[in-house]
Amino acid sequence: MASTAMFAEIAALAGDPARKPVTVGPRDAALRAARTCYDHLAGRLGVALTDAMVASGHVELAADGGVVTAGGIDLLRRLGIAGSIAHPPKPTGRVLCRPCLDWSERRPHLAGAIGAALCAHCLASGWIRRIEGSRAVTITPKGQRGFRDHFGVEFGS
Repeated sequence: MASTAMFAEIAALAGDPARKPVTVGPRDAALRAARTCYDHLAGRLGVALTDAMVASGHVELAADGGVVTAGGIDLLRRLGIAGSIAHPPKPTGRVLCRPCLDWSERRPHLAGAIGAALCAHCLASGWIRRIEGSRAVTITPKGQRGFRDHFGVEFGS
């Protein structure tokens, strides 16, 4: 049977339950909401877009890679993105589609050539704007409409 001293040691290792939980990822609310991760979208925005693309069958993700489906290619064509992406990809060394673990959401967002093309499209179309001096981006009213109409994703004003 375990001793009281052992329980005290375990409790000490576990920490004080009254302490505040540790925040994983950026503390800045703007960075948590929407940001770039290298050249693709991250934060709640990136994860929501990835979730929507997976749920609608446009992308299939596994732990080590992903596939853009025929429906996904159609979506990218409607957005004007697919022309810049070779499918199957030309041998450039860059992965076409893969998950990237989001450091604030602790869930995957979309990386690879598709993630980069989607981010570039959102910037060029005025759906998002960079926040000067930060990796955070702001979702514009035009972006709110675009994300809702093309991905079924809603973001508050």
